[in-house]
Amino acid sequence: MATINPGNITTPIGPAVTVDTNLTDALTGADRDAYVALTNVFDSYGLGTLAPKIFDYIKNGYSADTISILLQNTDEYKQRFSGNEARKSAGLPVLSPSEYLATEASYRQVMESAGLPSGFYDQPSDFTTWIGKNVSPTEIQSRVDLATQATTLSNPSYRQALNQMGISDSQLTSYFLDPTRALPSLQKSAATAAIGAEALQQGLTFDTQYADQLATSGITQATAQQGYAQIADTLGKYQSLADIYGGSYSQRTAENAAFLGDAQAVQQQRNLSQREQANFSGATGTAQLGLANSTQAQ
Repeated sequence: MATINPGNITTPIGPAVTVDTNLTDALTGADRDAYVALTNVFDSYGLGTLAPKIFDYIKNGYSADTISILLQNTDEYKQRFSGNEARKSAGLPVLSPSEYLATEASYRQVMESAGLPSGFYDQPSDFTTWIGKNVSPTEIQSRVDLATQATTLSNPSYRQALNQMGISDSQLTSYFLDPTRALPSLQKSAATAAIGAEALQQGLTFDTQYADQLATSGITQATAQQGYAQIADTLGKYQSLADIYGGSYSQRTAENAAFLGDAQAVQQQRNLSQREQANFSGATGTAQLGLANSTQAQ
């Protein structure tokens, strides 16, 4: 018959679970109580799937203490507390389940207090490396503070572009904290915003969808910086020429020519330049002819 030694069984964290009634109905007395207690404890660890094994161990006459030890040798348990496996390899002391869960909770509280987005370092598997390397919650708080500071001190145009895309400062903080773990979409958005920031810094319009297209096509921030500087320098000139000779010329035309090498946009620029050159040449020729006639008349 199973017995429970309170000194070896960690008090469950969180509410008790509803155990499988099919299994509990098959047990009686102390065995039933042991099964309910053990399943509650291991479910609080996120290991409710171990309930059938607990049932089998109890049916085979193992004590609660022995069952607790046996369960710690299962693949499920080792996976749940995989940070401990890394600590063993590093020669660090293994954390008890309560210590392990408390450390996870501290990490999670740091992330939540910083307002970091859902899905970013908020699952047990996210904390395995930190626990395995004995990184304290205080150290994580310092890292988050630095990432938050980097967000605050980042290029204002960059932040403006991100905010225009609906990306909050907390999401940007997650990018500074860990770019590789930040959601791929966030990383792409950051690249898109970097392109948009270059447009904004030149006093140009930032079109999110178009900047996203540029980022997808491989345009880097450095390329965007060079391209938008050129566009800002020539846009007014080409728009004035379009007003004089007819047609239209927009920032999008200039962008297509500068970044995508769009044949139609490039040709439109060429046509405007040629018409200006031809008009200038014609005016110069007329002036020279007039001067020649004047000279002959004398």
